[in-house]
Amino acid sequence: MTQPEMSFTPEQITVLFIDAARNGENDLVKQFLEAGMPADCADSRGYTPLIVATYNDQLDTACLLLDSGADPNGTDAKGATALSGVAFKGYEAIARMLLDRGAEIDRANHAGRTPLMFAIMFGRQGMARLLLDRGADPDLRDAEGLSARDLAHRQGLGSLLAETPAP
Repeated sequence: MTQPEMSFTPEQITVLFIDAARNGENDLVKQFLEAGMPADCADSRGYTPLIVATYNDQLDTACLLLDSGADPNGTDAKGATALSGVAFKGYEAIARMLLDRGAEIDRANHAGRTPLMFAIMFGRQGMARLLLDRGADPDLRDAEGLSARDLAHRQGLGSLLAETPAP
């Protein structure tokens, strides 16, 4: 008996590639890349392999994707970058690597929120310090007119920005 031929749509192949990145399956990620999958392909929500890998704490996979041409400033459908996701999650090692590889520290999403804002909103003090030390601007404002400095005061984290003078 012969096996039925398996056929996948381009969307299904993209999902499989992104799942491999999410799970840190580097051998499989390499196979997708070698087969010609673009490092910055995106699913229906705009998630790229790099965004998903970094959000799931897959440092080695993220490095592999960046080495293969992934854009450290690529965005999802909401305008969020990989750095925004790791700022929210608190993955400092990945944030350092992304910044070292060209991620824009103050790149805001469609709502005007920067990685520093996400770090502060979710109580990631170590991440906020890292971003501030790397030059994040605590006074940029989101679509609601709030800055990271405002958010820090609301969260009781005003001391976090005490060393950073207001304009």
